[in-house]
Amino acid sequence: MKNLLGSSIKDLENVALDYGQAAFRGRQIYSWIYNYRNKNKNIDQIEVLPLDFRKKLKDDGFKVSELIIKERNLAKDGTLKLLLSTNDNESIECVGIPTEKRLTACLSSQVGCPMDCKFCATGKEGLKRSLKASEILDQILFIENEMNRRVTNIVFMGMGEPLLNIDDLLLSIRSINNDFQISQRKITVSTVAVPKMISKLSAKSFQILGNCQFTLAISLHASNQKTRETIIPSAKNYEIKNIIEDCKRFVRETGRRVSFEYLMLSGVNDKLEHAYELSNLLKGFQCHVNLIQYNQIEEVEFQRTSIKNLQLFQSRLENNGIAVSIRKSRGLDKNAACGQLRQNAKNQ
Repeated sequence: MKNLLGSSIKDLENVALDYGQAAFRGRQIYSWIYNYRNKNKNIDQIEVLPLDFRKKLKDDGFKVSELIIKERNLAKDGTLKLLLSTNDNESIECVGIPTEKRLTACLSSQVGCPMDCKFCATGKEGLKRSLKASEILDQILFIENEMNRRVTNIVFMGMGEPLLNIDDLLLSIRSINNDFQISQRKITVSTVAVPKMISKLSAKSFQILGNCQFTLAISLHASNQKTRETIIPSAKNYEIKNIIEDCKRFVRETGRRVSFEYLMLSGVNDKLEHAYELSNLLKGFQCHVNLIQYNQIEEVEFQRTSIKNLQLFQSRLENNGIAVSIRKSRGLDKNAACGQLRQNAKNQ
């Protein structure tokens, strides 16, 4: 399968030349894919191309999309969640999160996830495979077409562990930046943290992207190693103190601050002693904490912390000099927790 999505203008010019066409035919394909973001993804419908060229591309297996929509869920707050089917009959999820001024696309990087975080629906069935860059990018097109507006921000917070698909992750970021014209500064890569991969991410970013301007977000969710291992089994392979040291190195190498995601779980990690512990862990370097209201799922017993606890926790961090904000959960009425839509579809 040869997917044209993710190809640069030079790549597409070369495709045209390989078929005995003028280079401008490649630029026409590029414009059709990225500028028009056409809902019709069939090469037959690139009507600016000669019919025989379109036929040859199609006969040789070229495509612009390998995904199809299986299910749409629109929440009361306007959040749209899509369940997409892949060419090999797997399912992935992506989410469009609108505000007045921006449309954020929450993208998946893998089918399933190997990390098995206890609060997350995605990891319940493990990892099936990693997504190709074209499959990652296609999620953006589906969100744009369904919501009839351009995506302005990208978060890799959907299904999968992005750092375990690092090459296709960075290739997709390069295309998001160069072809979709979305600044790296509007892209966030969220990771549970994998040993040795944070330093590899910065090094490979400079190799593939030429720089590293996106935001790295660590799904920390705990203030100490023991608690983290309880909710994230893979944490036993990566001490929390080592994660922080690797994050400090990332800041030095890239000049970009690191965000820490902290899911507030009632009675587990939401006490003031945890806030004090987290403050001591993070003080002294360029970072920001996002406190997140838990989006409950049926399969696990974790409960969302109270608003009062959330605000007290925030105040304790602020008083200890930590930059912190509360991130509101979206799409609560429509299975917005990662992996829920896929799991529900499998159970039907």
